[in-house]
Amino acid sequence: MQANFLSTILLPLALAIIMMGLGLSLKVEDFKRIMVYPKAVFIGLCCQMVVLPVICYFIASGFGLSPELAVGLMLLAASPGGPTANLYSHIAKGDVALNVTLTAVNSLISVFSITIIVNFAMQRFMQSDQVVPLQFKKVLEVCLVVLGPVSIGMLIRSKAYAVAEKLSKPVKVASASFLALVIILTILKEKSHIAEDFKAVGLPALLLNILSMGIGYFIPRLFKLVKAQAIAIGMEIGIHNGTLAIFIALSVIGNSAMSTPAVIYSLIMFFTAAIFGYMVNIKKSAHAG
Repeated sequence: MQANFLSTILLPLALAIIMMGLGLSLKVEDFKRIMVYPKAVFIGLCCQMVVLPVICYFIASGFGLSPELAVGLMLLAASPGGPTANLYSHIAKGDVALNVTLTAVNSLISVFSITIIVNFAMQRFMQSDQVVPLQFKKVLEVCLVVLGPVSIGMLIRSKAYAVAEKLSKPVKVASASFLALVIILTILKEKSHIAEDFKAVGLPALLLNILSMGIGYFIPRLFKLVKAQAIAIGMEIGIHNGTLAIFIALSVIGNSAMSTPAVIYSLIMFFTAAIFGYMVNIKKSAHAG
């Protein structure tokens, strides 16, 4: 009963609210901004789509994770940045406009890239007879759940800006509340072995989180991007849309164990992102002084 309620009602509803909230903050210009920040967007997407899955693969292999947890961690790494990244980037003095653009583009591309990365992970970590291919119907379902609410939010913003502004805060509160509820219910659903799973995937999730933010920050700096853009990319890659990963694990793939890395990562990332933001600003102040 609880699993059915979580996977068929609460998760799609939570994801729809979160993605509509993202849409309320987006304009068509945010997609055109790729032409303004081509280098920053390209580097951010490469870090997210290429570097991070490779790093995650080696983490999952190196820690000898169970097949389900390994695929779940890869699923999380393939998931785009969450809208919360924009908030953390703002607090950490990052380039929020770049965050919004990356979140928008990532959300579009991830509909297809998640399928490729998850199928690769299943073939690599699970036995061939255990592979659950993401059928076209399921990919379309993800596409509708992700892009449908974003489109509705963008439409409201373009046609009724004042309404979008009024809805923005309540939707953000609802998004945070639903995310918390999803995590709590998922933990309760897995409570018989959540402690064991935390021991198994807690350290890999923490390492992935730290490396995500580190890669997102230092690679852009290596390519001479300004610090504000590096902070934005670090937050974008370090803060994932855990709700989407949990939704795909439970509702699309139908494997509750695969949702565990996303749950644990979601609990970790808010604290590590705050520390990351604090540290880059200490460095900024030190250089300023």
